[in-house]
Amino acid sequence: MNTNVSGDTATFGAGCFWCVEAVFERLEGVLHVESGYSGGHVVNPTYKEVCNGTTGHAEVTRIVYDPAKVSFKDLLEVFWKTHDPTTLNRQGNDVGTQYRSVIFYHNEEQKQLAGEYKKKLDESGAFNNPIVTEISPLINYYPAEDYHQNYYEENPAQGYCQFVIRPKVEKFEKVFGSKMKEEYKK
Repeated sequence: MNTNVSGDTATFGAGCFWCVEAVFERLEGVLHVESGYSGGHVVNPTYKEVCNGTTGHAEVTRIVYDPAKVSFKDLLEVFWKTHDPTTLNRQGNDVGTQYRSVIFYHNEEQKQLAGEYKKKLDESGAFNNPIVTEISPLINYYPAEDYHQNYYEENPAQGYCQFVIRPKVEKFEKVFGSKMKEEYKK
Protein backbone atom coordinates (compact mmCIF):
# COMPACT_ATOMS: atom_id res chain seq x y z
CA MET A 1 0.00 0.00 0.00
CA ASN A 2 1.18 3.49 -0.75
CA THR A 3 2.48 4.63 2.62
CA ASN A 4 2.48 8.29 1.50
CA VAL A 5 -1.32 8.35 1.53
CA SER A 6 -2.91 9.28 4.84
CA GLY A 7 -6.55 9.24 5.77
CA ASP A 8 -9.03 6.92 7.43
CA THR A 9 -9.26 3.30 6.30
CA ALA A 10 -12.15 0.96 5.53
CA THR A 11 -11.90 -2.69 4.50
CA PHE A 12 -14.76 -4.33 2.60
CA GLY A 13 -15.35 -7.69 0.96
CA ALA A 14 -18.16 -7.85 -1.58
CA GLY A 15 -17.24 -10.61 -3.99
CA CYS A 16 -14.31 -10.33 -6.37
CA PHE A 17 -11.95 -7.60 -5.23
CA TRP A 18 -11.47 -6.41 -8.81
CA CYS A 19 -15.12 -5.28 -8.84
CA VAL A 20 -15.00 -3.56 -5.47
CA GLU A 21 -11.74 -1.81 -6.30
CA ALA A 22 -13.10 -0.51 -9.65
CA VAL A 23 -16.15 0.97 -7.93
CA PHE A 24 -14.46 2.63 -4.96
CA GLU A 25 -11.57 4.13 -6.91
CA ARG A 26 -14.17 6.28 -8.70
CA LEU A 27 -15.66 7.74 -5.50
CA GLU A 28 -14.77 11.33 -4.65
CA GLY A 29 -12.77 11.50 -1.41
CA VAL A 30 -11.18 8.07 -1.86
CA LEU A 31 -7.41 8.52 -1.85
CA HIS A 32 -6.19 4.98 -2.46
CA VAL A 33 -7.71 1.56 -3.10
CA GLU A 34 -5.87 -1.76 -2.78
CA SER A 35 -7.00 -5.34 -3.30
CA GLY A 36 -5.99 -7.86 -0.67
CA TYR A 37 -6.96 -10.68 1.67
CA SER A 38 -8.30 -10.53 5.21
CA GLY A 39 -10.02 -12.54 7.90
CA GLY A 40 -8.21 -15.84 7.61
CA HIS A 41 -5.61 -17.85 9.48
CA VAL A 42 -2.84 -18.20 6.86
CA VAL A 43 -0.04 -15.63 7.03
CA ASN A 44 0.65 -13.81 3.75
CA PRO A 45 -1.57 -16.04 1.58
CA THR A 46 -1.35 -16.28 -2.19
CA TYR A 47 -4.27 -15.87 -4.56
CA LYS A 48 -4.15 -19.58 -5.33
CA GLU A 49 -4.36 -20.45 -1.62
CA VAL A 50 -7.26 -18.06 -1.03
CA CYS A 51 -9.12 -19.43 -4.08
CA ASN A 52 -8.85 -22.94 -2.63
CA GLY A 53 -11.16 -21.70 0.14
CA THR A 54 -9.10 -23.19 2.96
CA THR A 55 -7.34 -20.08 4.30
CA GLY A 56 -10.42 -18.42 5.78
CA HIS A 57 -9.54 -15.17 3.99
CA ALA A 58 -11.96 -13.07 1.99
CA GLU A 59 -10.99 -11.09 -1.07
CA VAL A 60 -11.19 -7.53 0.23
CA THR A 61 -10.55 -3.98 -0.80
CA ARG A 62 -8.73 -1.63 1.54
CA ILE A 63 -9.93 1.92 1.02
CA VAL A 64 -8.02 4.95 2.30
CA TYR A 65 -10.30 7.98 2.27
CA ASP A 66 -10.42 11.62 3.29
CA PRO A 67 -13.18 11.88 5.94
CA ALA A 68 -13.50 15.61 5.14
CA LYS A 69 -14.70 14.64 1.63
CA VAL A 70 -16.41 11.28 2.11
CA SER A 71 -17.71 9.72 5.31
CA PHE A 72 -17.66 6.11 6.43
CA LYS A 73 -21.47 6.24 6.12
CA ASP A 74 -21.06 7.23 2.46
CA LEU A 75 -18.69 4.29 1.95
CA LEU A 76 -21.24 1.98 3.55
CA GLU A 77 -23.96 3.26 1.23
CA VAL A 78 -21.82 2.44 -1.82
CA PHE A 79 -20.89 -0.94 -0.32
CA TRP A 80 -24.51 -1.98 0.31
CA LYS A 81 -25.79 -0.74 -3.06
CA THR A 82 -23.12 -2.26 -5.30
CA HIS A 83 -23.36 -5.94 -4.36
CA ASP A 84 -25.91 -8.47 -3.10
CA PRO A 85 -25.49 -8.71 0.69
CA THR A 86 -28.05 -11.54 0.92
CA THR A 87 -26.08 -14.30 -0.77
CA LEU A 88 -23.87 -16.35 1.53
CA ASN A 89 -20.33 -16.86 0.22
CA ARG A 90 -21.28 -15.82 -3.27
CA GLN A 91 -21.53 -12.91 -5.69
CA GLY A 92 -22.88 -13.93 -9.08
CA ASN A 93 -20.83 -16.82 -10.44
CA ASP A 94 -18.04 -16.25 -7.89
CA VAL A 95 -18.67 -18.86 -5.21
CA GLY A 96 -16.76 -19.63 -2.01
CA THR A 97 -16.02 -18.15 1.40
CA GLN A 98 -13.41 -15.90 -0.21
CA TYR A 99 -16.28 -14.03 -1.93
CA ARG A 100 -18.35 -13.42 1.21
CA SER A 101 -19.93 -10.09 1.99
CA VAL A 102 -17.97 -8.65 4.90
CA ILE A 103 -17.11 -5.39 6.62
CA PHE A 104 -13.85 -5.61 8.56
CA TYR A 105 -14.11 -2.70 10.94
CA HIS A 106 -11.06 -0.76 12.13
CA ASN A 107 -12.61 0.79 15.25
CA GLU A 108 -15.74 0.78 17.41
CA GLU A 109 -17.36 3.62 15.50
CA GLN A 110 -17.13 1.67 12.22
CA LYS A 111 -18.54 -1.40 13.97
CA GLN A 112 -21.48 0.58 15.32
CA LEU A 113 -22.23 2.36 12.04
CA ALA A 114 -22.01 -0.86 10.01
CA GLY A 115 -24.28 -2.69 12.45
CA GLU A 116 -26.85 0.11 12.51
CA TYR A 117 -26.91 0.39 8.71
CA LYS A 118 -27.24 -3.38 8.29
CA LYS A 119 -30.11 -3.51 10.78
CA LYS A 120 -32.00 -0.60 9.18
CA LEU A 121 -31.50 -2.01 5.71
CA ASP A 122 -32.66 -5.46 6.77
CA GLU A 123 -35.74 -4.05 8.53
CA SER A 124 -36.60 -1.86 5.53
CA GLY A 125 -37.44 -4.83 3.34
CA ALA A 126 -35.11 -3.54 0.62
CA PHE A 127 -34.07 -7.13 -0.02
CA ASN A 128 -36.27 -10.21 -0.34
CA ASN A 129 -33.85 -12.25 1.78
CA PRO A 130 -32.04 -11.48 5.05
CA ILE A 131 -28.69 -9.70 4.86
CA VAL A 132 -25.84 -12.13 5.60
CA THR A 133 -23.00 -9.59 5.59
CA GLU A 134 -20.42 -10.40 8.25
CA ILE A 135 -19.25 -7.52 10.45
CA SER A 136 -15.94 -8.47 12.07
CA PRO A 137 -12.88 -6.77 13.52
CA LEU A 138 -9.93 -6.40 11.18
CA ILE A 139 -7.40 -8.89 12.54
CA ASN A 140 -5.11 -9.09 9.54
CA TYR A 141 -4.68 -7.75 6.04
CA TYR A 142 -2.36 -8.85 3.27
CA PRO A 143 -2.06 -7.01 -0.05
CA ALA A 144 -2.86 -9.13 -3.09
CA GLU A 145 -0.23 -9.76 -5.72
CA ASP A 146 0.69 -6.81 -7.97
CA TYR A 147 -1.21 -8.15 -10.99
CA HIS A 148 -4.48 -7.84 -9.02
CA GLN A 149 -4.02 -4.13 -8.32
CA ASN A 150 -5.99 -1.71 -10.49
CA TYR A 151 -7.11 -4.74 -12.49
CA TYR A 152 -10.09 -3.22 -14.28
CA GLU A 153 -8.16 -0.16 -15.45
CA GLU A 154 -5.23 -2.30 -16.60
CA ASN A 155 -7.33 -4.97 -18.37
CA PRO A 156 -10.50 -3.30 -19.69
CA ALA A 157 -10.89 -5.66 -22.67
CA GLN A 158 -10.58 -8.85 -20.61
CA GLY A 159 -13.81 -10.90 -20.58
CA TYR A 160 -14.41 -10.77 -16.83
CA CYS A 161 -13.90 -7.00 -16.90
CA GLN A 162 -16.40 -6.57 -19.75
CA PHE A 163 -19.13 -8.88 -18.48
CA VAL A 164 -18.86 -8.66 -14.68
CA ILE A 165 -16.98 -5.54 -13.60
CA ARG A 166 -18.19 -3.06 -16.24
CA PRO A 167 -21.91 -3.51 -15.37
CA LYS A 168 -21.13 -2.90 -11.68
CA VAL A 169 -19.16 0.23 -12.54
CA GLU A 170 -21.98 1.44 -14.80
CA LYS A 171 -24.50 0.87 -12.00
CA PHE A 172 -22.29 2.82 -9.60
CA GLU A 173 -22.00 5.67 -12.12
CA LYS A 174 -25.78 5.76 -12.57
CA VAL A 175 -26.59 5.69 -8.85
CA PHE A 176 -23.66 7.73 -7.50
CA GLY A 177 -22.80 10.01 -10.44
CA SER A 178 -22.83 13.13 -8.29
CA LYS A 179 -20.28 11.58 -5.92
CA MET A 180 -17.79 10.51 -8.60
CA LYS A 181 -14.30 11.88 -9.06
CA GLU A 182 -14.15 14.40 -11.92
CA GLU A 183 -11.73 12.30 -13.99
CA TYR A 184 -14.32 9.50 -14.21
CA LYS A 185 -17.30 11.63 -15.16
CA LYS A 186 -18.31 11.30 -18.80
